[in-house]
Amino acid sequence: MTKKRRIVFATGNQDKMREIREIFADYDGEILSMKEAGAAAEPDENGSTFAENAMIKAEAVHQLLPEDIVMADDSGLSVDALGGEPGIYSARWLGRETPYKEKNAEIIRRLTGLTGKARSARFHAAIACILPDGRHFVTEAVMEGEIAEKPAGKNGFGYDPILYLPEYGRCSAELPEEEKNAISHRGKALRLMRKKLLAALQEG
Repeated sequence: MTKKRRIVFATGNQDKMREIREIFADYDGEILSMKEAGAAAEPDENGSTFAENAMIKAEAVHQLLPEDIVMADDSGLSVDALGGEPGIYSARWLGRETPYKEKNAEIIRRLTGLTGKARSARFHAAIACILPDGRHFVTEAVMEGEIAEKPAGKNGFGYDPILYLPEYGRCSAELPEEEKNAISHRGKALRLMRKKLLAALQEG
């Protein structure tokens, strides 16, 4: 990539920023969190989908930093047996201040008696991007799995310890970071976004 405008990502999560910088490693320009860019936005995430909420966040930062390329993500866990919950409410489910250890335990409790594919679930991620000229787009990806019988692993956060990945024989939180980034919902969505952004910038 040639020298470009800086990218500002609407997050304060340094784990996300590390992953973003790894995937956009050949981007010849600054990649900053909104805090590093001096933007403070707390929009009302009132969308009905991950994509809508990601765009709401991106739009809020774009209003503050219109000269930058702005990106935002929204992600969460959807459990089929729970009708898709916690879904877009993943961070707020059972209360924003409720520890994920308790949220994870409650999901496992609600699936008592279910086995195999009846415990199907997935992580879903949407990445929204707004360019200074107003062009905008969204990429989405999922990581399929099943809810584990019990939490496992320490490499991750949130619901990572309870999403079991049958093809790997481990939970998401048991995978080394590099391996997880290669297959994760956010990693896949970010790589799709990288392709879309590059194509858009080449168009001018």
